[in-house]
Amino acid sequence: MCEYCGCQSLAAIDELTREHDEVVRLISHLRTAHRSGDTAALAAVARDVAAVLGPHTEVEEHGLFPALAGDFPEQIGALEAEHRQVEAVLAEAADGATPADPTWPDRLMDATAVLRDHILKEQDGVFPAALANLGTEEWEAVDAARAKAGGVLSRRTV
Repeated sequence: MCEYCGCQSLAAIDELTREHDEVVRLISHLRTAHRSGDTAALAAVARDVAAVLGPHTEVEEHGLFPALAGDFPEQIGALEAEHRQVEAVLAEAADGATPADPTWPDRLMDATAVLRDHILKEQDGVFPAALANLGTEEWEAVDAARAKAGGVLSRRTV
């Protein structure tokens, strides 16, 4: 994804970007499972996506977004709404469930389309804006949010 502004030189943004990359990789598996009509595989990959997005969203919403909300309230509000939209569909496959709703696979694919666009907004807008606007205290808050949320990528081989 984005490498033009230098924001990935910051560990906090690099980790968020690596999580985005992992989500995009997982979305390709969703497409394969959707084409084959394998709802159980869709649900399993949806749980993998949710596992990556859980701590990722925590870092954004408790570290990065509050620091930017004063200058970009509408944009941050829209991004948070997209988080809720995607989370709601992913949650239907939580706890090992395979959703019985026949519309779920298509709704999941719609949610992943929102997610891909969302990732582009963050990488091309939010991350460069953070680089330009956040000071030391705000970056420390982002780092504290990461320390609290953890992350799945640091616990496994990518």
